[in-house]
Amino acid sequence: MEAKTSFKMADNKNKPKQGQINIELDEKIAEGIYSNLAIINHSVSEFVLDFVSIMPGTPKSKVKSRIILTPQHAKRLAKALNENVKRFENAHGEIKDYEQPPMPLNFGPTGQA
Repeated sequence: MEAKTSFKMADNKNKPKQGQINIELDEKIAEGIYSNLAIINHSVSEFVLDFVSIMPGTPKSKVKSRIILTPQHAKRLAKALNENVKRFENAHGEIKDYEQPPMPLNFGPTGQA
């Protein structure tokens, strides 16, 4: 299933203002997908983000979700994520970044964890 973009035009109260989009979130998509590893690759024209859930003792994992972005959207995503991390830390304290031993990944030469 995919998220749908829709405009409600029943009355002026529900009518989106100029330049606004009414975004519908499907129940299944709203559940989300857990990921504890992101693998990021890029070419000249796109960034590919693969989200994986790796469980201890499991020798094989599958990509659970893939997002493909233009370089401009990747930069906007990085900026928005950075701003949200700062807001979170201002409200809840510093997020600890624990060192993890490197994981051997077989996703190609440009994969990053």
